[in-house]
Order: sequence, then C-alpha cells, then structure tokens
Amino acid sequence: MSLSIMAKEAREFPSVIAQQLDKNDEAISQLAGRLQQLNPNLIYIIGRGSSDHAGVFGKYLFETEMGIPVCSAALSIAGIFKRQLNLKGAVAFIISQSGRSPDILKQTESAKNGGAFTVAFVNDETSPLAELADAVIPLSAGEEKAVAATKSFLATLSALLHLCARWSENTSLFNALKAMPSQLEAVINAPSQLTKAHLENTRNTIVLGRGFGYAVGREVALKLKEVLGIHAEAFSSAEFIHGPVTLVEKKLKLISLNIEDESAPFHQNMVQDVRSRGGECIDLQGGVTSSHPRLDALLLMQRFYLDIEKIAVELGLNPDTPPGLNKVTKTQ
Repeated sequence: MSLSIMAKEAREFPSVIAQQLDKNDEAISQLAGRLQQLNPNLIYIIGRGSSDHAGVFGKYLFETEMGIPVCSAALSIAGIFKRQLNLKGAVAFIISQSGRSPDILKQTESAKNGGAFTVAFVNDETSPLAELADAVIPLSAGEEKAVAATKSFLATLSALLHLCARWSENTSLFNALKAMPSQLEAVINAPSQLTKAHLENTRNTIVLGRGFGYAVGREVALKLKEVLGIHAEAFSSAEFIHGPVTLVEKKLKLISLNIEDESAPFHQNMVQDVRSRGGECIDLQGGVTSSHPRLDALLLMQRFYLDIEKIAVELGLNPDTPPGLNKVTKTQ
C-alpha cells in the first residue's frame, strides 16, 4: 500500500535533522557568538499555529537551559491595534514555514523598529521573512506538500535545540542532537501507540502534558483537530487539576504525554489523580530512550505523527488535505 504524503514527510525527519545540523552548524555557531555579545534580556517569539507551538517548546528550552525569559507575541498588537512595543535588549525569534504570512511579516517589522535583533527560523530561504530578518536559521526540511505540518515542525524544534546548545555551550545537548537520527529511525520502526480503537467514535479529547510535554501537547491537540476532526484541547496536567478536571465526569478520553525529564513524577501524580476519578487515559511516549531529556518530546512527536496518519487512513479520511485548510494561511 502506498504511503500518504503526510506519512512520507513525517518519515523524512531523521535525514532532515542530520542535514540540518551539518548545514547550519557554522552559521549557528557564529550567531551564538553574536547573541552572547548582545546578551538579550528577553526572547520574543513570533509565530502562528504549529510555529507558535514550537515557540512554546522554545520557551521551556531557553528558560530551562539559559534562564532567559521568553514570551509569545500577540500579533494583533502591531497588525490591528497599530501599537509599537519597546523591545530594546530583546531578541525576536520569528518562526514560519513559508515566511509569507502578512501578520508575521508585519510583526517582524515592528519588532525590528522596537529595537529587537531578529532571527528567522524559516523553511523557505527565498521568502520575504528571510530577507527581512537580521539573521536566518534555515529549517532545511524541504518542500512540505501535506497541509498538516510534520517535518517542518520537528525541524523547528531541532533548530531551536541546535541554537540553544551552541549559545549555552552545552556540548552534551549538541552531541545528543547528532545522535538523534538513529533514535528517530528506531521510533519509526517501533509499534504504534495510538490506534484506531483508541479514537474511533471519539468527538472530544483532552491532551495532558507537563513542561516540554505540554509544549508539544498543543501541537498534538492541533493535529487531532486537523487530521482526524476530533475536538482536542491541551492542558498542563497541573492546570487541569485546577478546575477543568471536572470534565472527567463527562467520560472524555484523555491522552497523557509522558516525557522522561524533571517533570515526570509531577505529571504522573496528576495523571494518577485523573485516573482515580474515573478518567480513561491513553499513554504516549517516545518509545525509545533518548540520549538527552530535552529530546524526548521530538521522539514522541515522531511516533504520534505516524500514528494519527494511519488512523486517518483507516477511518477513510485524507490526511494530506484536511477540509477547509490551506498550506499558507494569510492573516492580517
């Protein structure tokens, strides 16, 4: 049976990250030196959709590894309200697959006018965003034809990790990234974790994670909506206990994203609480042991993308062209 475009693209990520690391290392090392000189007091993330979700991963990454505060841009501030922020002393990370969305470009211009040093994480190196930014980190994911982003999202996470490793001079993180392609291949060849039986006739679900698990949980929830048409919402497992846990009484299915890092025991305590209330919780993890805890989320997403593609096909859905969606979304 021939694979869908989504499945083919998701399976390309091991080679994408290997090529990306080789291609970008000199430029990222130079950029890291520039950032060390600038010594920014804030990282300002600009992105929408999957790119914004990658920014949440970046928030946990740079705050955990470097102690630099990270915030997400509200794109309407520049685009609709026409307000200029003071971003002196900040670096802006602009994340975009196409580099062509008008509101992303407008916010990038505003960030530069506000004094921020701008770094574009972009897949299309010929895009207006690549020309506009002060520095460019190519995602090098190649053309992505499926509407649902897979390899470009993962390539953004690996690029953020690469920059963090060089900027913080974290050799163990960089070496773990270099070893990652073989671990991703093992995940691709591992058994499915999420199956049709789990989600058939499911209309609503909750995705629970903590820390880096919550960061990718937002992307998991988006893909459940885009690819399978399931209404899904992501919560930090800690926040879920503060009120939304009453939804368990509605017999909703929950998906627990298990990351083996400092947050694991706290997340598991919350999930056990949910189960004790009668919640049905499906466990997802990377499936293989990573060489660094900051990489667990990428292994988990690699497996998840393949699993939901398979479920979509089995349900008679087309994972490549979800209804009502386009590859480039042009918002103002």
